[in-house]
Amino acid sequence: MTRTYFVTGTDTEVGKTFISGALLERASQRGLQTAAVKPVASGCEVTHEGLRNGDALLLQEAMTMTLPYQQVNPIALEPAIAPHIAAMEAGKRLDVGRMAGVCRGVMAAGADLVLIEGAGGWRTPLGPRSYLSDLPKQLDIPVILVVGMQLGCINHAVLTAEAVRRDGLTLAGWVANFAREGMARPDENLATLRTLLPAPLLGVVSFDENADFRRAAGALDIAPLLS
Repeated sequence: MTRTYFVTGTDTEVGKTFISGALLERASQRGLQTAAVKPVASGCEVTHEGLRNGDALLLQEAMTMTLPYQQVNPIALEPAIAPHIAAMEAGKRLDVGRMAGVCRGVMAAGADLVLIEGAGGWRTPLGPRSYLSDLPKQLDIPVILVVGMQLGCINHAVLTAEAVRRDGLTLAGWVANFAREGMARPDENLATLRTLLPAPLLGVVSFDENADFRRAAGALDIAPLLS
């Protein structure tokens, strides 16, 4: 049975890819086959093989299945800016239906766990009247929230959880990720989030200047995702 989750964050640069890699690694440690998709990515580098995104390459490294890059990251955009602006400048249209088709192909490939990683936060726009949140809605899959533990994260986390539920989806779990050092009152903030977020805490990941997703996997409990 394939279990598929959409990974979103409280903001950009909160460690969605890092945590996604850690979740994939944790699943692999349990003997599960894994796959991942980064449907749209901006901030790609020009290589002799075409545009490549660091986040998508990390997912490709972390998952156990072998998939071509174009299936992991079907829409690659060069500028490190909001995807809808990068697409507009490149003369491209970000189509949720096309993204969903690619995701369904990966979901049908036979993995036990599939992660589909978003870009930015829940309401990242794709165009004048569409958002990246339309993708998990179309796929009808539950959501994992990566909370970047920093000042303001409680408000961002609660609003994101409310938006997920209003969209008719389930918040399957959340991860507290200390992507930066020096947060004031971390334990108190964590306790507040435990009280306010209506989903199991999958793990608390400490700051790691080396950003080693394999080491971070040890801090995660994926049992709630597999039950």
